[in-house]
Amino acid sequence: MSPAGRASVRSWLIWLTAVFVYLLAVFHRTSFGVAGLQAADRFGVGAAALGTFTVLQVGVYAAMQIPTGVLVDRYGPRRVLLVAVVVLGSGQLLLGVASTYGLGLLARGVLGLGDALTFVSVLRLVAAHFPVRQYALLTSFTSAVGYVGNLAATVPLTLLLNGPGWTFTFVAVGAITLLYAVPVAVRVRDIPAGEPEPVREPVRTAELGRQVRAAWAVPGTRLGFWVHFTTMFAPNVLTLLWGVPFLVQGQGLPPATASALLSVFVFGSMAGGPVLGTVIGRHPSLRMPLVGAYLGGAAVVWAVLLGWSGPVPTGVLVPAFAFLSLGGPASMIGFALARDYNPLARVGTATGVVNVGGFVATTVTALVVGVLLQLTGGNFRLSLLAVVVVLALGTWRMLTWWRRARAHLFAAEARGESVPVRIRRHRWDRTPVAA
Repeated sequence: MSPAGRASVRSWLIWLTAVFVYLLAVFHRTSFGVAGLQAADRFGVGAAALGTFTVLQVGVYAAMQIPTGVLVDRYGPRRVLLVAVVVLGSGQLLLGVASTYGLGLLARGVLGLGDALTFVSVLRLVAAHFPVRQYALLTSFTSAVGYVGNLAATVPLTLLLNGPGWTFTFVAVGAITLLYAVPVAVRVRDIPAGEPEPVREPVRTAELGRQVRAAWAVPGTRLGFWVHFTTMFAPNVLTLLWGVPFLVQGQGLPPATASALLSVFVFGSMAGGPVLGTVIGRHPSLRMPLVGAYLGGAAVVWAVLLGWSGPVPTGVLVPAFAFLSLGGPASMIGFALARDYNPLARVGTATGVVNVGGFVATTVTALVVGVLLQLTGGNFRLSLLAVVVVLALGTWRMLTWWRRARAHLFAAEARGESVPVRIRRHRWDRTPVAA
């Protein structure tokens, strides 16, 4: 069935099978959010070295996004997802038996590679199997399902680490991940039934560069990159690494309470994702106003958290984390922009370009926070100011490309071309300028 028509039951089953790979990837990605303190003891490292685990993993993830998009367009999402499952399972098995800092770093790097192959693959399947009007909604559903993996990496993972222990826990989840390659191979298909197989040209270096440049040259892709960069990095920094140390060492909370508070990010994202996806699916013109509202609110939240005198009460932390959790759903708007402004044959590449944004911001911020903690003797209030600086940088660049994308949209309308979203011109709109 064509993406312009109606999705079949088979397409939904394919999506469900594929999205579970993403759930596993998110579990592996966020497991250090609650395992960080145990990792510090196991490998005998301090805050800066601990931050390197996340920097390496997320750095590999970010670096692989554009190659992943090209690989998905070239070989199809099914093959890429199969490789992802094998790499994820192997990485987690290695982490389970690792007893040295170097081996632990290698394991997290392997996990970052496997993780990098999942999300773009799932979104490429959505683009092929579902109508365009459902893309934003299915993207939000995909993100929401992934947060189930995040949820499993909070209190349940804490209980397992405190019970059976590090090796049993990570070896078991690694083995389960490897076994899931079987349903992926049996169930997932790249295209709807009855449609011809796409012609897949060999990947050449020159063509790779051309494909990436073509996606990056589209103002909608560039806008999507900065939307993703600005909205999703702060929740990632807290859930991937620094949330539990901030709450335990900075706020004096017990580890179990800290893990439970991180689950607020999961429930907030799971609830907010489908709602946001439904709204922007029906009213695409609201996408950027919603992003702006989130960023304004996030600035207020960080001002409260970092400006509070003494430990922040739980009654303030819960709504603060609940609001910040909406950054994940808001970042999905970046993928909707990439889907709208690029042809289907280039959607995988454009999606990979956009997905680089938030993880570059996460990598840089996680590293800087770790270094600042080392330099300030564990002062979280000063160290987390790095989040505010990156938030300001991303907001500035996003606003710049919002204006440029609007200018290109108006120019396309004036030429009589079809545009994905119709918007009203304001006084501050202007003609396109060079990047």
